[in-house]
Amino acid sequence: MGKGGSLSDNVIKNIILSYTYVCIWIFLSFTVIVYNKYILDKKLYNWPFPISLTMIHMSFCATLAFLLIKVFKFVEPVSMSRELYLSSVVPIGALYSLSLWLSNSAYIYLSVSFIQMLKALMPVAVYSMGVLFKKETFKTDTMVNMISISFGVAIAAYGEARFDSWGVMLQLGAVAFEATRLVMIQILLTSKGITLNPITSLYYVAPCCLVFLLVPWIFVEYPVLKDTSSFDFDFVIFGTNSFCAFALNLAVFLLVGKTSALTMNVAGVVKDWLLIAFSWSVIKDTVTPINLFGYGVAFLGVAYYNHAKLQALKAKEAEKKVGQADEEGERLIEERQGEGSVK
Repeated sequence: MGKGGSLSDNVIKNIILSYTYVCIWIFLSFTVIVYNKYILDKKLYNWPFPISLTMIHMSFCATLAFLLIKVFKFVEPVSMSRELYLSSVVPIGALYSLSLWLSNSAYIYLSVSFIQMLKALMPVAVYSMGVLFKKETFKTDTMVNMISISFGVAIAAYGEARFDSWGVMLQLGAVAFEATRLVMIQILLTSKGITLNPITSLYYVAPCCLVFLLVPWIFVEYPVLKDTSSFDFDFVIFGTNSFCAFALNLAVFLLVGKTSALTMNVAGVVKDWLLIAFSWSVIKDTVTPINLFGYGVAFLGVAYYNHAKLQALKAKEAEKKVGQADEEGERLIEERQGEGSVK
């Protein structure tokens, strides 16, 4: 085969790899969500302690990250001063602990399918926080799109058979804290030229999360756990659950690093539909026609938002290439002028 065939093979190989990364991320994300639901739901494993579960995850991830960085030297640690840690990592760790705590708590009160529908509000929250912190420019058409997503989620909530106002508040709080965390990462770390892969991120953030979660755990869950003499810690259940959570962090880095954050957003929509189908067919959660119609409206809004972001990225890339071509042209002209003056 000639060069054309070789190029074709490379393109096919990249496509296959991209779909592989997407499938790995969807599988692990799907597994962690369903596994957490199984552990926390009172009708299933019946261990309704979301703070404790989050602390187990963070302890496992922090220990594994420490071993990979300090013992096995698998990953190089990021140079970070105490001032930077306190001003950047600590606030991000606080937001992450709140996001995980509230999102895990929501599984006690809401169905998996309805939680995925509420998560469709994430672009709305991220855009709103971006505008608030001046990382995004306010645009009327984007805001109309955000309103359409919110409207679709409101319809889905109206049609929810197992609507629980406390569970909805918990999930909306989790979305708000997660959106703020993502914007804070952009402001506090990316703007300072610091990039953390999932292992170094967990190495720095996980211990911080543990400290923040320890305070509510002492007052909320510890007294109940202390009185629950019948509970026996199942190392297989919690060990495999924690490992899946750690693997998901790696999968996120792999997917975003090898493709893009936009690809993960699109894959997230596919994952949500799969979870809704799984929740309805296997867990036997009630999914009403109004649920599906509302989420369908929100889904179209999210799809349009992703499409608009893709077009903006393409336009920015094209503008960058034109700028590079102009700079190259100016450089060549200057070189020729220089050669002429020498003559």
